[in-house]
Amino acid sequence: MKRISSVSEDTEFTFNPLIVLELAKKTQNETIEWLTQRIKERKHLGGAHLKIKPLDAHTKNSQIFLIGASWRRLLVGAEALGLVKEYQDGSMRAFIYQNKEDYKYFSDNNDDFLTMAEQQYIIKRELENLRAINETMVPGYPQAKLYPGKSIIRRLQTSGLLLQIYPLHNKTELKKLGTIWYKRLQVALQPLKVWKRWCAKLSYQWGTLLMKRQFEEPRPGFHGKLGLNPVTGRKEPTYPTYKRQLRIYLISVPFVCLSLYISLFVMMIYFQMEALALAYSKEDQSFFSSILLYCPSIIYGVVIEIMNRLYKYAAEWLTSWENHRLESSYQNHLILKVLVFNFINCFASLFYIAFILQDMKLLRQSLAALLITSQILNQFVESVLPYWLQKRRNRILKKKFHISSLEKELPLVDQVKLEREMDKYLGTFDDYLELFQQFGFVSLFSCVYPLAAILAVLNNITEVYTDGLKMCCVFQRPFFEPVSDIGVWLLAFETMGIISVMTNCALIGMSPQVKRLFQRNDVELVLLVLAIEHVLLALKFILAFAISDVPSDIRTKVARMEFESLKALKQKQMKEADESMAKEEQLDETKREQEEKKKI
Repeated sequence: MKRISSVSEDTEFTFNPLIVLELAKKTQNETIEWLTQRIKERKHLGGAHLKIKPLDAHTKNSQIFLIGASWRRLLVGAEALGLVKEYQDGSMRAFIYQNKEDYKYFSDNNDDFLTMAEQQYIIKRELENLRAINETMVPGYPQAKLYPGKSIIRRLQTSGLLLQIYPLHNKTELKKLGTIWYKRLQVALQPLKVWKRWCAKLSYQWGTLLMKRQFEEPRPGFHGKLGLNPVTGRKEPTYPTYKRQLRIYLISVPFVCLSLYISLFVMMIYFQMEALALAYSKEDQSFFSSILLYCPSIIYGVVIEIMNRLYKYAAEWLTSWENHRLESSYQNHLILKVLVFNFINCFASLFYIAFILQDMKLLRQSLAALLITSQILNQFVESVLPYWLQKRRNRILKKKFHISSLEKELPLVDQVKLEREMDKYLGTFDDYLELFQQFGFVSLFSCVYPLAAILAVLNNITEVYTDGLKMCCVFQRPFFEPVSDIGVWLLAFETMGIISVMTNCALIGMSPQVKRLFQRNDVELVLLVLAIEHVLLALKFILAFAISDVPSDIRTKVARMEFESLKALKQKQMKEADESMAKEEQLDETKREQEEKKKI
């Protein structure tokens, strides 16, 4: 990464470009001047107090800018965001700028203390929290309205003036990741044994296990009148809770119900197609008719994927319109909407076949068709198509920059332009959703179609390496988002596991082999199935209770950190109390001296 020497208000430092901001070509000069001034202004004046430079200073009307920050500014931002770093005694503590010397590996102007990802995250959050103060519009664009508390970056994006913001890659580290992620065939590197314990260990090491979500900053899309947060004392937008609840219950919930109705209606059309195909097969028993039996399931599988994607776009718009304050709240409501629809859309037909029609042959056929169709479509969209686009893009870029390999170190201007052409990574939501659907196909009816597990494993092994390739070569570098675990997705997978135990026990009880053993007494069969199901669920909950999600050494370190934080708070309060008492004693002494002088 090339660095540019610069001089700040405080000290001389090296300008390290971390983030690229690209404006539209039509953006007027007064808009650019206003935006750059707001980015440069100090925090108490409503700015972000960051450094911004045009990519090419020699080119007039440059629309691409590099953004960085002084080392002191990054450290102050790290404290404001509650980043957790390793202390001298080996414990993890929230970073406090005043005590910076007490943290391990800290030294002035040492970029290793804050990783490049953390520095980019700090700058991103400062840009997102850049909000209008007295402005009523974006200068130069009267139609782009602003009001106090409105996110400036968000308004520029919705107005089409801000095209993209992306962090720059570190080419050296990216090459190392490529070697580990997709150039070596090592499945053993995947964290498959006691996964939650491994997750807790990594979260603690990365400093995300201890981050306080209740003090999370408002999300960029959150809007409302500028007010004062009663907890933190900071200025931020406020929005009445009752308005959000009205939007959820009067608009969002009816929309979800309507979508579920449409999904069930499409499912009934699928069963009519199945009946027609079966009737045709009985009349004309040929090779064509046997192939035709699978067509309704394949068509229905394609329709399911299309409906899932269309619904997801609508759910994203609705959840954004609900105006949630926190990103975590936004994600929880979005995931809930999408999971409810996807569960009904993907699995309702299978439940109908299994427990209403009780046709195990049709269930096996439909499950195989839906699973294989889903995997083929996902592999094409997520692997084949990106790989072909990457090869095509690489040929174009090699000709454009006159280079033989894109892995070579490029000048800063060329690197920025190269990464500008890459696709934007849209987050992990689609990946989790795909795994949720796959987990449902595999676990809900595993006793009927055991081959589903093998197909899923082969699919996932392929995706591990194709995802690594895309992250290194196809997508722009994503921003670091600190979280302690996978959030509400974990609850979704655990719920699916509980439902799977019930469905498989019921399917085994409905099998002809088991029914022959209980021909005269169906009540005994039902009771036996319920007993087995309860025993399995009890065993699951006992194991979950017995094996802690967080290793004992991590729990001890977390408890110690909380104790040290409380101790530090008490020491701070005692120090403030001592200083206050000293000031009062000094004032009393001064008063006494003045009174004595008056007497004399």
